[in-house]
Amino acid sequence: MERYTLYVDGGSRGNPGPAGYGAVIVDAGGQEHDRLMGALSKKTNNEAEYLGLIAGLKALRAIPARRVLVRADSELMVRQMQGRYQVRSPQLRPLYAEAKELAGEFDAFEIEHIPRERNHEADRLANLAMDRAAAGKTAAAGASPPSGAPARRTTPEFIAGVIEAGAVRLLDAPPWPEGTRVRVRKA
Repeated sequence: MERYTLYVDGGSRGNPGPAGYGAVIVDAGGQEHDRLMGALSKKTNNEAEYLGLIAGLKALRAIPARRVLVRADSELMVRQMQGRYQVRSPQLRPLYAEAKELAGEFDAFEIEHIPRERNHEADRLANLAMDRAAAGKTAAAGASPPSGAPARRTTPEFIAGVIEAGAVRLLDAPPWPEGTRVRVRKA
């Protein structure tokens, strides 16, 4: 069974402030499978880290990956997910619970702390997302990641939405012109 590696990073400018996450999914052969980024409204760096982890785990679930290794440079998030640190922050508890639930869906789940210099691409994507957040181009927190289509290099924006009366209503969508095409995936 193939193991996928998820590199994840998140950050905030102002802590709390405009935030973002970045994630890169690599297959067992070392080939990049997908990349994710999300611009977030006012969040802390720890919230952004968890939201990146959640987005990455949702994308892995959609592949569907069965064995997952997560690598992140957030010692707090990694140690909390390993059960070595308690989750004391009320803002992090629901994010931690969602991440643990998602992690439990895989046959094998490991998470390890790595130095920032080994997490360069996820860090770069998180910084791009923070630039977008600072410019006011935010996506809804916890927005759905891609379904994990076969190897592709993309950096899309993900916007949460709901179906109402048979139509999709986007939440916190940027001002796109009439007729803009979007791809919808079920979360």
